[in-house]
Amino acid sequence: MDTVIRRVRADEWEQGKAIRLDALRDPIAHLAFLDTYENAAARADEFWRDRTAGAAEGNSVCQLVAEAADGRWLGTMTVLVELPGGPGALDGDVIAVPQAHVVGVYVRSEARGTGLAHRLIEAAQEWAWALTEPRLQRVRLFVHEDNARAEAMYVRAGFKHSGASAPVPGDGTGREIELAVERG
Repeated sequence: MDTVIRRVRADEWEQGKAIRLDALRDPIAHLAFLDTYENAAARADEFWRDRTAGAAEGNSVCQLVAEAADGRWLGTMTVLVELPGGPGALDGDVIAVPQAHVVGVYVRSEARGTGLAHRLIEAAQEWAWALTEPRLQRVRLFVHEDNARAEAMYVRAGFKHSGASAPVPGDGTGREIELAVERG
């Protein structure tokens, strides 16, 4: 599969919106995302413009896309920079070291099992490690305890269980498990 991994461009908000809505319609979206299709579809275009513009440049957020030769987006993921003392992704999670947090991971069904998710993870780590200010010490992500396929892919990509977990926000029954890669 001839696919280019690159950073999103600010003018690609419509493609960003479309792939996010597709991700939220995926059968495992309830395990992978803390959002719903209905909530996302109701958001104004200005939200999507701002979101894409913010992820297109700078050193605090980076959205990566996997673009096929025909221009279709086959996958995406976003990297958020988290600074010490700031709030983390989960309740009570306080950031101890400068780190990157991978979120919004999605690969279209026709591209799953091709290594594309692994390539996106590698690109996310490359972006994170290339930052000099702040110099990040780790890259982390959370995976739902029932999302074994995603968890296995992250472990194959070098992530290790950190031992941290927390209840899924808004869901008293499930847990999110933290996996991380430390700077070598």
